Amino acid sequence: MSTTHFGFTSVDESEKAGHVRGVFDSVAPKYDLMNDLMSAGLHRAWKAYTVLVANLKEGDKALDIAGGTGDLALAFSKKVGKTGQVVHTDINEAMLTTGRNRLLDAGVILPTMVCDAEKLPFPDNHFNVVSVAFGLRNMTHKDVALAEMQRVLKPGGKLLVLEFSKVSPPLEKVYDWYSFKVLPRLGKLIAGDDASYRYLAESIRMHPGQQELKTMMHKVGLGHVDYHNLTGGIAALHVGIKC
Repeated sequence: MSTTHFGFTSVDESEKAGHVRGVFDSVAPKYDLMNDLMSAGLHRAWKAYTVLVANLKEGDKALDIAGGTGDLALAFSKKVGKTGQVVHTDINEAMLTTGRNRLLDAGVILPTMVCDAEKLPFPDNHFNVVSVAFGLRNMTHKDVALAEMQRVLKPGGKLLVLEFSKVSPPLEKVYDWYSFKVLPRLGKLIAGDDASYRYLAESIRMHPGQQELKTMMHKVGLGHVDYHNLTGGIAALHVGIKC
């Protein structure tokens, strides 16, 4: 049986999704708070930049994959208006429920569904924008998921991949110290779970770097692909256009 990585640990491919589900079942109630701690609040600015680059207009259709607590879905819904549509998805039901409740609290009702990014239940050439924020690194077959995202995009549509990435060399030592020494302790203190946050730090290190991910996006058929380093490469926004 083929193996893949779960953080720094090798596991059977068939088991990774279950391990990841366990992590996010654990962190869902405190996910937004821990995102603030993981990024020093910068994830909010990174997502705002993603919304800007998406450039959605009235009547557009957008798919938010691994949408979690609904930050992007909420922002997208304000752009597409009443004539557009935003679909909010996540493979993890606990995260999706947290996001759906948050959207309802904001007075926003939109399609919300448990969805595997490697088997998207949507027709070809359907969405103007597909986004995945801080979710691709947790997927077992990233190439399959990217191909599915490309498939459901309309020609000329944008795939936006916002993800923690490879930091610039001057930041590496302090970033490693924070990720492996400070972050698990914060997870233990605030969420009662150091192991899940240790996995999150490890998963970032195992994720393809900026150039490698750009190549992967080209390989699934996206035409123009570029990336924008954010905060010294702590995160990167990859943008692919479907021909």
